Amino acid sequence: MTVRLLDTLSGRQRDLVPLEDGHVRVYSCGPTVYGPAHIGNFRSFLFADLLVRHLRWRGSRVTWVMNVTDIDDKIIRGAAAAGVSIEALADRWTERFLADAVALRMSEPEVLPRATRHIEEIVALVEILLDKGHAYRTDDGSIFFRIASWPAYGKLARLDPDQLRVGERVEADEYAKDDVRDFAVWKGPKPGEPSWSTRIGEGRPGWHIECSAMAMKHLGPSFDIHTGGIDLIFPHHEDEIAQSEAATGQEFVRTWLHCAHLQMGGAKMARSEGNIALVGDLLDRGISARALRYALIAAHYRASLSYTDESLAAATAAIERLDAAYLALAGYHEDRTDDPTLPAALETARTAFGAALDDDLNISPALAALFDLVRDLNRRIDARTMSTADADRAVAVLRDLDRVLAIGPDLEAAALEPDLQALVDARAAARAARDWAASDRLRDELAERGIVIEDSRDGQRWRRSGVTSHA
Repeated sequence: MTVRLLDTLSGRQRDLVPLEDGHVRVYSCGPTVYGPAHIGNFRSFLFADLLVRHLRWRGSRVTWVMNVTDIDDKIIRGAAAAGVSIEALADRWTERFLADAVALRMSEPEVLPRATRHIEEIVALVEILLDKGHAYRTDDGSIFFRIASWPAYGKLARLDPDQLRVGERVEADEYAKDDVRDFAVWKGPKPGEPSWSTRIGEGRPGWHIECSAMAMKHLGPSFDIHTGGIDLIFPHHEDEIAQSEAATGQEFVRTWLHCAHLQMGGAKMARSEGNIALVGDLLDRGISARALRYALIAAHYRASLSYTDESLAAATAAIERLDAAYLALAGYHEDRTDDPTLPAALETARTAFGAALDDDLNISPALAALFDLVRDLNRRIDARTMSTADADRAVAVLRDLDRVLAIGPDLEAAALEPDLQALVDARAAARAARDWAASDRLRDELAERGIVIEDSRDGQRWRRSGVTSHA
């Protein structure tokens, strides 16, 4: 089935037809590393991860680029306040972002370009805009994009260019320019700010030009998909389109996808609102990274999502149901013929799962297909209608779906330490001898040491607290 996505620019859901057959090029606006990314930021990043994983699951080759903004006004202020260089500050928070991304099982993009390492590409792009009359210089050494030169400006956000206000992370009167609507592509030098000596003069790049230069460097002048939060539609993505298409004369992006805000306490999660939650802090509180990932991807990316204790509890319960299914299947043993109805049930679930995500990443029916399958498998386990080989086939399908979701348990958990393994073995021997007092005592001792024992028809299994069980 063809993947269909709702394009922000056209307002229509369209078939994804890559510019290069079988190869999808994706650019995502990544973190601005002046501080730790919060889970509202990660909702946008994980939606892009879900997209990339699904496209790969469907057989496409994907080149995913996610930029790191490591120079802007906030970073300059943060570095000055901390008494460190902008590079040191950016390195610190980039490292934290990458660690949080690994914890949340975000795929690693093929390229994580940093703006300060693409000054040459930025300068070359500004030169083209100057040569074509789409940009102009001001007395302080800054260079601005001339919005009046680009009649299509405002098409992404569906705005009237004549009514627009300044689209930049600076106040309108900080720089002298011809039109209050124009935005900086190059900022003249200021005391105490980092700057580069280049062919277009001394200074530093504007925010918007960075993404255009990095995207075109790594994906070409035109590519398939650009993702980001809805707050980036205007001015950031609008400015990207204008400067990129003005420079190349080509369509910049085929499909624009925008993720709705994460809400917390009734407001958009943002530092300015004082209502942010950080990945590391939540994990330090003992919250499961898999449950947090589930909570952030479980609603459609274009739907507003509220992060609450209740939503996290629901996500935790879902992960526990999934873990219980893996546990039961992994321990299932039944010497009987294969269940002839199981292959069709597995294929039906896989088909429904894929079809839902093909439909503009419609995650809710995709998750419904997964958990409908889990319930069906639990019924088959209880009825003992499957063979041992059937259970293995079911696990293979669950793991296949998890290539997209990345919420399943790690089935390759490390073995127990010898002393703990001895206690587990002793507990199994006590149960076999029907020594219930010893069995209970050993179970409690193991629990105190972080090992949970679970008994089933197929025998005793163990798990570390918060981890799927093992035999």
